[in-house]
Amino acid sequence: MKNHISPAIRLTLVLLVVLSIIYPLVIAGVARLAPGEGKGETVNVNGKVVGYALVGQKFTEDRYFDSRPSAVEYNAAGSAGSNKGPSNPDYLKVVQARIDTFMVHNPGVKKADIPAELVTASGSGLDPDLSPAAAKIQVARIASVRGISAEMLNQLVDEHTKGPLVGLFGPSTVNVLKLNVALDELK
Repeated sequence: MKNHISPAIRLTLVLLVVLSIIYPLVIAGVARLAPGEGKGETVNVNGKVVGYALVGQKFTEDRYFDSRPSAVEYNAAGSAGSNKGPSNPDYLKVVQARIDTFMVHNPGVKKADIPAELVTASGSGLDPDLSPAAAKIQVARIASVRGISAEMLNQLVDEHTKGPLVGLFGPSTVNVLKLNVALDELK
């Protein structure tokens, strides 16, 4: 029995050191090489932090691109989905209300053309990105409110579209905060 206990204790101690000390330090070191040095990528305007690029924010004015709805009202401390299924009557009412609101603010858009991500919350409730289609469906409204050509806004969306990882993994996305900051910087 002593032949088995001694190696088990040594292995436990080695794994304890490796997994609770060395591994976290290596990951923290790698994080220092990432944008924001592991503290998150901030978006700055005139030297002031206006938000984090990886956390969704609410934009309520018609002059800005809308973000994806949040089940937690964009509270990063309470990241969560609604946990309501697609047949839940309360969930369907919330989605219908979002559709109605979107159509009021975007009168030229047909209900069938609204991307689902503009009326449904993400699993985390904090998704900072939209698909290029979800951004472009809002162009007519913003062009009208700001007096900017739709072509210029479509070009801005294209410039802020990030392709799939390595050209293969995941969809193309547009970070809404970065897009709205660039929108305010247009002359």
